[in-house]
Amino acid sequence: MNKPGIGSDKIIRHTHDGELEYLADDLTIEEPLEIRVRGRTVATTMRTPGQDDELAVGFLISEAMIKSRDDIAKIARNDHARNAENIIDFELREGLNVPSSSAQRIGTITSSCGICGKESIAAIRQRFASIAATHLVRLSLQTLLSLPGRLREKQSEFAQTGGIHAAGIFAIDGRFSVVREDIGRHNAVDKAIGRAALDGKLPLDQNVLIVSGRASFEIVQKALAAGIPIIASVSAPSALAVTFCRESNQTLVGFLRPPSFNVYSHVERIMLEGSTRE
Repeated sequence: MNKPGIGSDKIIRHTHDGELEYLADDLTIEEPLEIRVRGRTVATTMRTPGQDDELAVGFLISEAMIKSRDDIAKIARNDHARNAENIIDFELREGLNVPSSSAQRIGTITSSCGICGKESIAAIRQRFASIAATHLVRLSLQTLLSLPGRLREKQSEFAQTGGIHAAGIFAIDGRFSVVREDIGRHNAVDKAIGRAALDGKLPLDQNVLIVSGRASFEIVQKALAAGIPIIASVSAPSALAVTFCRESNQTLVGFLRPPSFNVYSHVERIMLEGSTRE
């Protein structure tokens, strides 16, 4: 039986010998999730169904609307609404004022772009404090190189569909914390951070985030919102992500494909044995 985020359909496959096969194939489901705060819609994101509470909590944290689970009074579903399974509403604690500049979106956030729809470029940069210069966690080379393999081990839906991203949070010593999957890589990060928030584990200042896709600006900003000092990606970072990490005192690793990788910012957190640093 398929998981909630996976569906099946009939396809035609052209084989290497030119034959045609008619068979079933597993596909990643993509549906909208409308996120409401106090009854007001703040965003609609295209996501893979499953762990919607986590996704929405991670989104609200990355948008500076809440800081922890203590800011949430209630998470509700409107059973009487049409498409109720795609709507989630948050009641926040009494007295919490949500900045009017937070989470101002126009239209729908696609699965490929989490910051599309911001009203202005200036609104993209949320006001999160940089990682303290005095907070220097160290990640061993062995642990860093083990992360892509450990992430793949937890990617059950990728193995089934081949069309989904993953984000994992691991402790600095390599202990597993959480891995989440979604058709949108920014949603996968929100789900992982949201799970940690619901478990009362923020800030994640003794952890590393690894993502299966490229490291965009929004990915590293979400990591900063959760207090994560080290981000690793199996693919390329964007120029803006590199600049952001340098300014926010985050370590950014890209093209993590053991045994090789690139370090784009704050290499001092990676224990590179026998290396020469400029």
